[in-house]
Amino acid sequence: MGILDRFRLDDRVAVVTGASSGLGAVFARTLAEAGADVVLGARRIEKLDDTRAAVEEAGRRALAVRTDVASPDDCRTLIDAAMTEFGKVDVLVNNAGVGTAVPALKETPEQFREVIDINLNGCYWMAQAAAQVMEPGSSIVNISSVLGLTTAGLPQAAYSASKAGLIGLTRDLAQQWTPRRGIRVNALAPGFFTSEMTDSYADGYLDAQLPRILARRVGDPEELAAALVFLCSDAGSYVTGITLPVEGGLLTS
Repeated sequence: MGILDRFRLDDRVAVVTGASSGLGAVFARTLAEAGADVVLGARRIEKLDDTRAAVEEAGRRALAVRTDVASPDDCRTLIDAAMTEFGKVDVLVNNAGVGTAVPALKETPEQFREVIDINLNGCYWMAQAAAQVMEPGSSIVNISSVLGLTTAGLPQAAYSASKAGLIGLTRDLAQQWTPRRGIRVNALAPGFFTSEMTDSYADGYLDAQLPRILARRVGDPEELAAALVFLCSDAGSYVTGITLPVEGGLLTS
């Protein structure tokens, strides 16, 4: 196998949550370009049409399933659908998440719990469901955030807590499943990337953050997707339990 061949995902089946738009849609298309068939999960199933088309344009098969990752039943249904359609699950990308910015003295219990239920608990339910059917050599990648490792000037207690918790969850699942089941579990910690979340920022916020980023720019989603392929593929076969920051040097400054 040549070195570039190790990055291929030919004939593998990947499940991507939060695949209806933004980074999730980019992840799904990129995995398809690397050779994987892709199972798409999102609460807004009607929004998955474009992602499904992108996967099929890359020459791979796609399956869309309405999924609320906060529901363990929905998570099992998504994996069951993947097994029925494709017979296996090789890759899980836990991408579904919500971002909020609510001052801590004003955040309601319901608001805090919703973020934790989706961003942290949802990843756990999905990983549980997937690990039940995954074979040795499979890979789980949790999409965390640099906000699990630092702050960024916004009141994001719930979001930051969920992403920090996801880093701990990643380490623990790796130490449980890599030696016993041969399933690698890693996390990506993106910095600022063009997405629906950055579109919602107040005018001037991103410009104020750029001096913290050594690269002096926001990231291109393709740069993050390339790191994802590394962790999902045989190129990363000796990597497990880590959180890989992809953030242009933000954590260095």
